[in-house]
Amino acid sequence: MLELSQVDFSKGLVPAVVQDADTAQVLMLGYMNAEALAATLDSKHVTFYSRSKQRLWTKGESSGHMLELIDAFVDCDGDTILIHARPKGPTCHTGTTTCFGEFPGPPATFLGELMRIVAARHREKPEGSYTTRLFARGVFKIAQKVGEEGVETALAGVAQSDEELLGESADLIFHLLVLLQARGLSLDDLARVLRGRHRP
Repeated sequence: MLELSQVDFSKGLVPAVVQDADTAQVLMLGYMNAEALAATLDSKHVTFYSRSKQRLWTKGESSGHMLELIDAFVDCDGDTILIHARPKGPTCHTGTTTCFGEFPGPPATFLGELMRIVAARHREKPEGSYTTRLFARGVFKIAQKVGEEGVETALAGVAQSDEELLGESADLIFHLLVLLQARGLSLDDLARVLRGRHRP
């Protein structure tokens, strides 16, 4: 995690780019002084220095749509901050996901969003949800479903159309995400294993 001493505030406010920790979408740009960064690191809620209000401002202090701090980094010159955060609701005051509109980001980033949806289903257990029913059946049944989807994906790979292969692959990935969540794991854990195996 970033330390306060790593940032050069000698010229005043520094820009802070906020990126969704799960999808890598850029959510917003704000400005921080040393006090705002200290408040962010201490509270784990992203806090800026508001140039219009002339005071510290925690994102979501009125709306409740906070940005939960996951990690923070500083650039090579020490004068720009990158925040990885998990949004609790829309980031923009207009109700959009980002302050740049409903920019969806690259298609693969949806996997992070889907993992967050699966985690919410596991936590909240909404009635009538297929995912809720999967969790209720337990890890053994979920693992069995992953196995079934794996076989169907393999068969589609050798004997069916691209569209059918993609459909079966989507089913496999979804059920794998449910299995990971049921075991208390996530895409981040999976990515760390894959990164650890990578040999440049």
